[in-house]
Amino acid sequence: MQIENVDLHFVALFSEKKDAIPLILMHGWPGSFIEFLPMLSIIRKRYSTKDLPYHIVVPSLPGYTLSTIQTHDKEWGVEDSSRVMNQLMVNLGFDRYLGQGGDVGQFTAQIMAREYEACVGIHLNMIVTFPPLGEETVVDAFEKERVEFTQKWRATGVGYALEHGTRTSTIGSVLASNPLAMLAWIGEKMLEWSDEDPSLDEILTNISLYWFTSCFPSCLYIYRQMSSGSLVTQWKFTNKPLGYSVFPKEMGVGVKSILEKESNLVSYKRHERGGHFAALERPADLWEDIEGFVSKAWKV
Repeated sequence: MQIENVDLHFVALFSEKKDAIPLILMHGWPGSFIEFLPMLSIIRKRYSTKDLPYHIVVPSLPGYTLSTIQTHDKEWGVEDSSRVMNQLMVNLGFDRYLGQGGDVGQFTAQIMAREYEACVGIHLNMIVTFPPLGEETVVDAFEKERVEFTQKWRATGVGYALEHGTRTSTIGSVLASNPLAMLAWIGEKMLEWSDEDPSLDEILTNISLYWFTSCFPSCLYIYRQMSSGSLVTQWKFTNKPLGYSVFPKEMGVGVKSILEKESNLVSYKRHERGGHFAALERPADLWEDIEGFVSKAWKV
């Protein structure tokens, strides 16, 4: 689908039910739409098109793999991706929908909820836009461990993000010039950031999408905003329903007491297993959480 200057790719499961609830599920970096394929397989086994209670749309974010930004005459930020994602749902005929995302997808979803009336709620499996914890912030042992995990990762594991944000074209050109370099750059993240190692086929399929679509450096553009701090310092939830799933090896941590104070938190679920690629690693768990969120967030 052509939206503005983006040749937009998406996969979807559409229902024949007139009252089916529209959902848009969004990946991050270094992921792709294939993260959601195991989840879509679970859904297809559970429902037929006649009784599927949802319309499920899984796009490739603009600049990622099969969604090409055709012109580069201006800076492209997460606000632009959010506008295009919202327009995708509108073009598909949905005047109301729920969003879901992790990593870059969670930034995109948050802006969609904030800026567009059609997005009536969001479910996230990564939240990184938090102010520093104050002495009054209530955290239990689980959250204390997750905060310490995140702090350690921010001290030792974000060199890649600094390179993405400050030398975007340089690192993008390097990675686009050699498939082995891309395998090393993305493959280590898929292994290190996962609780359970993805299969070799999953790693190579994901990296092949990046390589054969020549989407470096466009898939890194958002990191310029991260490097400047604009995405973190200007965070603000709306009063629209929010759902949050906590996976223990996810680097971004959302503290429940802060979420309860700063957002309209309607669902919250902790898991014993899972990491950054939750849809790929724990598709059944994440889908169960999404369905639980939808039951609380969607109002007829």
